[in-house]
Amino acid sequence: MIATLKAEEQNQLQLVEREDIDDEEDLFEAIDKLIAQGINAGDIKKLQDAGIYTCNGLMMHTKKNLTGIKGLSEAKVEKICEAAEKIVNYGYITGSDALIRRKSVIRITTGSQALDELLGGGIETMSITEAFGEFRSGKTQLAHTLCVCTQLPTNMKGGNGKVAYIDTEGTFRPDRIVPIAERFGLDPGAVLDNIIYARAYTYEHQHNLLLGLAAKMSEEPFRLLIVDSVIALFRVDFTGRGELADRQQKLAQMLSRLTKIAEEFNVAVYMTNQVIADPGGGVFISDPKKPAGGHVLAHAATIRLMFRKGKGEQRVCKVYDAPNLPEAEAVFQITAGGIADAKD
Repeated sequence: MIATLKAEEQNQLQLVEREDIDDEEDLFEAIDKLIAQGINAGDIKKLQDAGIYTCNGLMMHTKKNLTGIKGLSEAKVEKICEAAEKIVNYGYITGSDALIRRKSVIRITTGSQALDELLGGGIETMSITEAFGEFRSGKTQLAHTLCVCTQLPTNMKGGNGKVAYIDTEGTFRPDRIVPIAERFGLDPGAVLDNIIYARAYTYEHQHNLLLGLAAKMSEEPFRLLIVDSVIALFRVDFTGRGELADRQQKLAQMLSRLTKIAEEFNVAVYMTNQVIADPGGGVFISDPKKPAGGHVLAHAATIRLMFRKGKGEQRVCKVYDAPNLPEAEAVFQITAGGIADAKD
C-alpha cells in the first residue's frame, strides 16, 4: 500500500514538473528564434556572450546598450530589434490579459503560515521582495528556509524550481539547509545540488554574477534568486558623500537587472538589506533606524518587509510597503528546521 502511495506521489511530482515546463514555454522566447527571422547565428552568439538569452531580455535593453556589444553595429542592432518585435508583443495589452498573465505568478511558502498569510500566500515570483532589519532579525534564516521551500512541488506551496544564491556577507551555511530539508521531507543532498551559490567580493563582481545567471536560467527552471545582502558591497566600495551619486547610480543599474531577471524568467527575487541609524529621526520615533540604499532601493523593491527581534527566538515581520498588501504584522519563530509559526 505504502509503495503504491509512494509511486503515486512520484508520478505527481513528475506531473507537476511537466506542467511547469509547458507553462514555461509561453513565458519567454529563446533568442535562437531570431535565426528564423534572418539574423546571423554569429550575432546571436555575441548577444549570448553579453548575457542576453531571450527575446524578452533583448527588449529590456536600450539600443545604445546593444551597440556597446563588441561586433554589433547600429544597423545590425536595428535589424535584431525589428526581428525581436515580431516574436514578442511589447505593446499594450488589456487589463484582462494582464490578469491572465498574473496567473503565472507562483507564491512560495516561507515555512510559517502566519507569515504566508501576511504576504498573501508567500514570496511571489516576478517581483522583488526586500527584507531589512538589524543583524539577528531573521533575514538570512528566511533565505535559507526559502532555499528549501522553493524546491517543494507547487501543490505543497513550493516553486518546483532551482535556487540561485549570491552571498556578499559570507553567511550562507550549507549545513543549515540539511535540517530544513529534513523537516519538509526532502533529500538534503538533492536540495543542495539544486542550489547554485556564489560569493561576491566587490559590487562589480556582484553585477557580473547577475549577468551570468541569464544563461543558467534560460536552460533550467529556476524559481528563486537570493541576494544577501544587496547593499553591503556598495557600502564598502563607495565611501563618503563625494561618491554617493555614483554609488546610487550603480546600485540602480544592478536593481534594474534584478527586476528584469524576475520578470523575464518568472523568478522570485528575495534580497536582504541593512539598516542605517537615522539621528535626524527625532525624539518621538521609538526606533530611529531606516533601510539603507535610499530612494533608489525603495522604488526598486516591490514588497518591503521590516524584520525586528521579538522575545526569545521570536521575530516580527511588518509589511513596510507593498502594492497589494495591507500594512500588518506577523510573528514567526526561528527553529532548527528554519522559519516556523511562533509557539506561545
